[in-house]
Amino acid sequence: MSNFVEGVEGFDWEALEGGNAGSVAELTAKYDKSLSTIVENEVTEGEVISINKREVVVNVGSKSDGIVSRSEFRYNPDLKIGDKVEVYIENREDKKGQLVLSHKKARAMRSWDKVNEALEKDEVIKGYIKCRTKGGMIVDVFGIEAFLPGSQIDVKPIRDYDIFVGKTMEFKIVKINSEFRNVVVSHKALIEAELEQQKKEIISKLEKGQVLEGTVKNITSYGVFIDLGGVDGLIHITDLSWGRVAHPEEIVQLDQKINVVILDFDDDKKRIALGLKQLTPHPWDALSQEVKVGDKVKGKVVVMADYGAFVEIAPGVEGLIHVSEMSWSQHLRSAQDFLKVGEEVEAQVLTLDREERKMSLGIKQLHQDPWADIEVRYPVGSKHTATVRNFTNFGVFAEIEEGVDGLIHISDLSWTKKIKHPNEFTSIGEKIDVVVLEIDKEQRRLSLGHKQLEENPWDVFETIFTVDSVHEGTITAIVDKGAIIALPYGIEGFATPRHLTKEDGSQAKVDEKLPFKVIEFNKGAKRIILSHSRTFEAEKANETERKPKAAAKKGASAAKKFETAHEATTLGDITELAALKSALEANEKKN
Repeated sequence: MSNFVEGVEGFDWEALEGGNAGSVAELTAKYDKSLSTIVENEVTEGEVISINKREVVVNVGSKSDGIVSRSEFRYNPDLKIGDKVEVYIENREDKKGQLVLSHKKARAMRSWDKVNEALEKDEVIKGYIKCRTKGGMIVDVFGIEAFLPGSQIDVKPIRDYDIFVGKTMEFKIVKINSEFRNVVVSHKALIEAELEQQKKEIISKLEKGQVLEGTVKNITSYGVFIDLGGVDGLIHITDLSWGRVAHPEEIVQLDQKINVVILDFDDDKKRIALGLKQLTPHPWDALSQEVKVGDKVKGKVVVMADYGAFVEIAPGVEGLIHVSEMSWSQHLRSAQDFLKVGEEVEAQVLTLDREERKMSLGIKQLHQDPWADIEVRYPVGSKHTATVRNFTNFGVFAEIEEGVDGLIHISDLSWTKKIKHPNEFTSIGEKIDVVVLEIDKEQRRLSLGHKQLEENPWDVFETIFTVDSVHEGTITAIVDKGAIIALPYGIEGFATPRHLTKEDGSQAKVDEKLPFKVIEFNKGAKRIILSHSRTFEAEKANETERKPKAAAKKGASAAKKFETAHEATTLGDITELAALKSALEANEKKN
């Protein structure tokens, strides 16, 4: 082996080359001169000559190529062979004789110069989005961690920041704070200028009725904002669909691409009104010609009001069921008592105007009119149980069945009680037994009675409370014109003030229990007039009448005795007797 080396070393290279190539020393010098001079701890430029998953091989003009970790180029996924890159010379030759380079350190050393230069020249630079942070993203720019605010990512609001992590994007540097070494970048600034030009072109070409493609940018409760390519327009909720829409999210979704028609815009074309439903025919135009008055249709209640319900029988085709067409009942009620939003109903078409696009419906027509055979089902004299629905000052409205109402007059509630208002007798919603007194089919009215379910007690009272009969009663109330007296059997009588005077001259008071004489009994008016005073005034009159009669009787008796004792009388005696007789007769006559 040593002999071979010695032989090689003693080989005459000049003889081999024939003296044309020069000496070995000259060739070595030329080779060394062809290599660039590299110095450790400095930045130089190299060329990418090879790339694999882990490493990037860079030729910096040295005897050996340098290797840089692929991770140092992750900010630039478009790196390719032949690209010029800056590297930092860490070691000209390690233990393995390998040139050690760092692209990351080279970027860091030159980054602030490049950042300031890019801001000064308004250049577009590339950056790698490393991660999310509060209010935005962290971007690797020339090895510096720059801040990308969320509002500067795009011209439209960003809902998912995570989809940008790991991406390389173009940016503009918008702010540098050298003191705190902070850098703020923007991607939005790159596209705003382009969008502004695009916006001007779109606005200049806008025309009413024009159909454009747009992207759903934002959804609110009152409408949808559409991005027409830098120009925003609004589709009001009423222009999304021919049918009722509770919220725009029922029709569109964010980022959805849709065709819209321009309905209107202001002079500056800054407010643009768009329509979606106008791109489809009006549902009334598509409504079958076979639908006519009297037909039965099905639909869903979409809107409720006190006066009725709107029912959608086809998308965009609605009919109104007025509250009066919901029930055969005559008393006033709210539509909410019968239907609710979302309920499926069947109804009959009552009116139909295709030109005005109006339709009225009814649901009571699907049931037989209860008044059609009212006299058969509820004849006069028949007894039923009804529900109290309403009060008036003069009576109670009671419902026997849905659509069949009747009035119980206040005078037909009780035989005995004096009722000032029906709420003293019953309550709304309560059940009450009634008898049909009268039928007015034409006016749809029933006259009902409650007291008629029992016999008239006044027929019996007439035999008890006869005129001049005396009964014990209690004064329950003093009113302007007299007093109310509670009598036996639950009935009441009335006495005027002059008939309330007691024997000692004082007036009777409430809660006093006294004897009363009946001075009037009116069966038809159900009225009993009483008097306490008459009970003792009659006794006094009888006593006064009895005294004169007793005196006359006594005088007559004395005269008879006198005559008997003196049968033989003289002329003078006769004269005296005649005078006495005359006196007695005069006194008797006077009485």
